[in-house]
Amino acid sequence: MPRIYFIDVTNRDGVQTARLGLSKLQKTMINRYLNQMGVFQSEFGFPTTKHETLYLQANLEHQENGKMRPIRLGGWVRATTEDVHTTYQLVPKMKHLNLSISTSEQMIHGKWAGKLTEDDVINSMTQALDAAREHGAESVGINAEDASRTSLDFLIRFARAAKEHGADRVRYCDTLGYDNPFSIYDTLKTMAETIELPIEVHCHGDLGMAVANSLAGAKGVLDAGQDAYINTTVNGIGERAGNADLVATVLAVIKSKGFANKYELGRPIDLKRAWRIAQYASYAFSVPIPINQPGVGANAFAHASGIHADGVLKDPENYELYSYEDLGRGEPEMVETGREICSGEYGGVSGFRHIMGRMAVSFEDAEDARRKLELVRYANVLAQKPLVTDELKFICKYPDIARKLMTLIAD
Repeated sequence: MPRIYFIDVTNRDGVQTARLGLSKLQKTMINRYLNQMGVFQSEFGFPTTKHETLYLQANLEHQENGKMRPIRLGGWVRATTEDVHTTYQLVPKMKHLNLSISTSEQMIHGKWAGKLTEDDVINSMTQALDAAREHGAESVGINAEDASRTSLDFLIRFARAAKEHGADRVRYCDTLGYDNPFSIYDTLKTMAETIELPIEVHCHGDLGMAVANSLAGAKGVLDAGQDAYINTTVNGIGERAGNADLVATVLAVIKSKGFANKYELGRPIDLKRAWRIAQYASYAFSVPIPINQPGVGANAFAHASGIHADGVLKDPENYELYSYEDLGRGEPEMVETGREICSGEYGGVSGFRHIMGRMAVSFEDAEDARRKLELVRYANVLAQKPLVTDELKFICKYPDIARKLMTLIAD
């Protein structure tokens, strides 16, 4: 039976959203949360962007040291041999790549002013794919940007060329959120039947249908007998109106009519991690979770109507499709109302040791505490906000990785 896998692109699509961004430590925490949740792959950054180099290297080293497994960490680059060569100059241990190039007539003429033809697009993609394999890439996905505005004939020709050169899958990008559930189902079913290759579904919310389109597209791929890879971002954060929300899409796959218990996940998803990752992403991005966000919004399990309240008290299934416990909710949140010692960019070692002591974290000696405090100070400077418990614990447990994350190299 074909299976559904989740590839989260928060650390690529999410961070290139206008007015938003994450520090390298925050991106690393997102990768760790995604791994704990069971997400198959994180598109964790841009290997050709020099300020990402040490962050990417540090995360791959963290995996080599036996941590943050089994999630795959994949880089995003343009489908050019130049980008592929640069990737392996800067991040030699990169194992997974997605190579992206525009395929629509609009982009070919509007973005490149007619300087490239459809054949040029295919040649650039296949040459980059060959180069990635020569450098030792273990898996390569090929992205058709603006696929939903690309003719089906050319999409199939493009995807066949990718398959012939050894691509693991093709990413169908609804870059402008142009598709609807009916159109994307038909297109992806036809593509999957014709090329006989797994397909990634990458949807945006410009028309408010990112989750619905992701589900319909995946169904088309699955019904054609191929594995489907759904792209998501945490809290739906992404360019313009955003991407398919991770939690909402997972809920749709495992709870919706016609999907629940019919299609199999390639890797089990631990939904009890949903609340934690959503809350962390909201804090890190400084973007509140909408009150009506599926699963994790403040009103997702709130009932005011007398009829609803009566019904849910008698049996929660009367008015709740899934329980708050399923999402990892229900524990009380503790708020300090008395004396509080914070660890910021100007904090001292005494206060730092007090804070970490409350988390049952100890130090070898005073010098060990001072070294780790210095890293915490740098992390605060980069994030410009107090660090959360998991961030503090990460820095204290993996100081060498943390130091590399917070180091930038300029030519």
